[in-house]
Amino acid sequence: QVQLVESGGGSVQSGGSLRLSCAASGYTIRRDCMGWFRQAPGKEREGVATIIGDGSTSYASYADSVKGRFTISQDNAKNTLYLQMNSLKPEDTAMYYCAATLKRPCTVEKITQFSARGQGTQVTVSS
Repeated sequence: QVQLVESGGGSVQSGGSLRLSCAASGYTIRRDCMGWFRQAPGKEREGVATIIGDGSTSYASYADSVKGRFTISQDNAKNTLYLQMNSLKPEDTAMYYCAATLKRPCTVEKITQFSARGQGTQVTVSS
């Protein structure tokens, strides 16, 4: 049974940083399209970042709204996905979900069409 469990959310002030983690069980994240999407109240899901590896290289993609501020990474030995979020803004406030998708290419547009997702972790950024 696939299980994705996020952690690391919280409340920070504008300009602060958070690191989200997603521990996977019953599923191997290596070589699959993994990523993060977020959803704020009353808004549609927004793909934030994705990553996929071919065994030697990982390829990441980001939404324009987070480029240069967020970094996605994965530790295959720990079967864990990460999202380092720096220079946070109030508009980054949302529930953040870790997800896996079978869709290709592995882009932020596709990650919202997930085959599995976690329960979410709340990120709140105050001005």
